[in-house]
Amino acid sequence: MFDTVIAYFESIPPVLAALYATLFTWFLTAAGASVVFFFRSMNRAVLDGMLGFTGGVMVAASYWSLLSPAIDMSKGEGFVKVIPAATGFILGALFLFGLDKALPHLHINFRENESEGIKTKTPWQRTTLLVLAITLHNIPEGLAVGVLFGGVAAGIPEASIAGALTLAIGIGIQNFPEGIAVAMPLRRMGMSRKKSFMYGQSSALVEPVAGVLGAVAVAFFTPILPYALAFAAGAMIFVVVEEVIPETQRDKNTDIATLGFIGGFVVMMTLDVALG
Repeated sequence: MFDTVIAYFESIPPVLAALYATLFTWFLTAAGASVVFFFRSMNRAVLDGMLGFTGGVMVAASYWSLLSPAIDMSKGEGFVKVIPAATGFILGALFLFGLDKALPHLHINFRENESEGIKTKTPWQRTTLLVLAITLHNIPEGLAVGVLFGGVAAGIPEASIAGALTLAIGIGIQNFPEGIAVAMPLRRMGMSRKKSFMYGQSSALVEPVAGVLGAVAVAFFTPILPYALAFAAGAMIFVVVEEVIPETQRDKNTDIATLGFIGGFVVMMTLDVALG
């Protein structure tokens, strides 16, 4: 079946393929958010385990799907060969650092007075702050998928449809619990099921936008591909260390969250090696 999917994606323009792939990752976020139609709340330990799983997938994808190919396709030897990946990685982390400081947002499991970003005279609603926090997660995820498809469009040997689809599948899998992690707190706060779902799924709408932009940028400017792959990796690692992991360590479920992280890492590693 996977071979059939690959054949289809090879038959359409890579930018369109990037759009379809990131719409898939958005769909799984929406599927996760739809859980609020069946449950009003979720056990905190389960939620922390899911968030840990999300972090594990993101870290594994950052290496196997992004950094490793970026290093492989860079020219030169020794220190010269790693310069594009190192530069892109740093720039990606700094990009998310800048967004983190500028965009008002609130991490899941954090109190409202712990919101981050620029403070405004009129305080933003907790709902908006939570959605913006997950939106920050999804920018590098969509970008990563789009950049790989852009590499295919540019004819880079190290970039393949199979690798791009594998990354999209991995990110989609971790987007399911991410959708739950956004929608459930909103439902617990008293928001209606419909509104909780709408806010939960909207946090991933940025992924198709970032995916298409990444694919177009790389397709037109081929030399930036190793930098772009590492950029997405740096942004994802920043999100995991600055946001995802702290969110899982706020209660007494640190072991569950850690095991979830290990599970997510193994799942993404296996998918990338077996399918990519």
